[in-house]
Amino acid sequence: MTTLWDRTRRLASQEILDNALRLFTEQGYDETSIAQIARESGVSQRTLFRYFGTKEDLLGGDQQRFGQVLTATVSEQPAEADAWEVLRAGIVAVLALHESHEQALKRFRLLHNTASLRAGWLEKRLRFQDELLPLITPRMDGTELAARAVIATAFACLDAATIAWVANDGEDDVMDLYDACLAAVRGR
Repeated sequence: MTTLWDRTRRLASQEILDNALRLFTEQGYDETSIAQIARESGVSQRTLFRYFGTKEDLLGGDQQRFGQVLTATVSEQPAEADAWEVLRAGIVAVLALHESHEQALKRFRLLHNTASLRAGWLEKRLRFQDELLPLITPRMDGTELAARAVIATAFACLDAATIAWVANDGEDDVMDLYDACLAAVRGR
C-alpha cells in the first residue's frame, strides 16, 4: 500500500523534475542553477538534493532505476531469445519509464545538444553495458568479445535512433528508428 508520505514525496519529486526540465529547456542545462530550480520548486537546495543527488539526475531521472529495469527485463527474457531480441526488450522497457512522449523528447533533445550531458550519458552507457555483459554472454555461446560488440552496437543504434527522433521533432516511433538502425548494421 502506498502511504500519504510516499505519494507526497512522489508529487514533490515530479514537480521538481518538471520545473528543472522547463528551466533546462528555456535557458539551457549549463545556464540553469540548482538554486534556481529549488526556488522555482518552492524547496531549499538541501531538500532538492534529498530527492536528487546531482543536477544531472534532474534531467535523466533515476538512472539506477533505468539500469535495474534494463537488466531485469533482459534477465526475464526466454532462454531461446537471441541477444538482439533481449536487448531490444530491455530498451523498450527503459523507454517506457518516461512519463510522456513530450518529456522524453525534451530530455533526449537536451542530452544530444549538451556536451556535459553527453559525456555523462557515455559513462552511464558504459556502466549499463558492463552490467549487461554477464546476461548477454551466455546467449552468444559464452563469447564475451561478441557479447560486448552486440551490446555496444545496440546502444549505438539507440543513440542513432534518438538523434534522428529528436531531429524529426519526435514524429517517428523511436523503436522503429532503432529497428531501422539495427537492420542497417546487421545488413538486413
